[in-house]
Amino acid sequence: TALNGRSILYHMIIWATMVILIMAANTAYADFPRLSAIVARDGFLPRQMSYRGSRLVFSYGIVTLALIASLLIVIFQASVNRLIPLYAIGVFLAFTLSQAGMARRWWKIGYLQPGQEVTERGSTLRYGKNWRTKMLINGFGAVCTAVVVMVFSITKFKDGAWVVLILLPLLVAMFTVINRHYRSLADRLTLDTFAGAPPRSARHRVIMPLSSVHHGTLEALRYARYLSDDITAVHVSIDPLETEKVRQKWETWGEGVRLVILDSPYRLFIEPLLEYIEEISANRQPDETITIVVPQFIPSKHWHKLLHTNTANLLRSELLSKPGIIITDVPYQVP
Repeated sequence: TALNGRSILYHMIIWATMVILIMAANTAYADFPRLSAIVARDGFLPRQMSYRGSRLVFSYGIVTLALIASLLIVIFQASVNRLIPLYAIGVFLAFTLSQAGMARRWWKIGYLQPGQEVTERGSTLRYGKNWRTKMLINGFGAVCTAVVVMVFSITKFKDGAWVVLILLPLLVAMFTVINRHYRSLADRLTLDTFAGAPPRSARHRVIMPLSSVHHGTLEALRYARYLSDDITAVHVSIDPLETEKVRQKWETWGEGVRLVILDSPYRLFIEPLLEYIEEISANRQPDETITIVVPQFIPSKHWHKLLHTNTANLLRSELLSKPGIIITDVPYQVP
């Protein structure tokens, strides 16, 4: 109405608004990945957020922001009026935290002697004469923006601000849990209390599952012989005729390695094999290591992998948490 319908000025304002919004979105996509990488390096987000992709950008941060933005658009049905409280609280809360951080920085600088420098993570503190004035300015700014956050939170609570007020404590709790995990893992992996490598295993037993005897099986057998002379080939019998073929081929090509046949009346494959490995593991000696050598042929086309059972991944998912068991894939590339 103010512009007398859809005039040229109206379209100019619409296009200018669109450009401004695009620039605002570009700012988020430029800064959020960098910020998340810094937080990830401090151990409060997954470490993957600090890795750069092939285009030398923080790809995980960009993808994460895109997913979050898409989720917000779907939840709030792309309503600008419902998204504004989230935007306002987020912006002014960021202003509050950044200015409070700067005020604390000036406060720490005030305790330094003239000419003294203190290096912190990502910055260097140097004594400044006007630190009190700068601290007061940033502190006053933090108070003002904090008041704005409180006003928005109260007045726009029913319009969507409640989402941010609930989400913020959950995010802080998530950051705390992630950081606690990284600290606990670092304490367990540190070499400060390492007393030396354990003695070398006196016995090394190799178990090699096989469904049939082919080039890949013989390559895996050759590798298994490098590891140990105690090798057991295990075949799960689902079809008696196929099992007999495997037995005959193994007598010819198995180089004298013993073959164990596991009956599977219910035509299960992975369950009998896991039961056999767990039984061997339960009765193993304290200084014995068990290695599962899995022959795996690699087809020439990626979609061919969907047509074959990936035994190595199935065993890995079940046995990785068991100590003393090592799973090794022996790939055989099929041209």
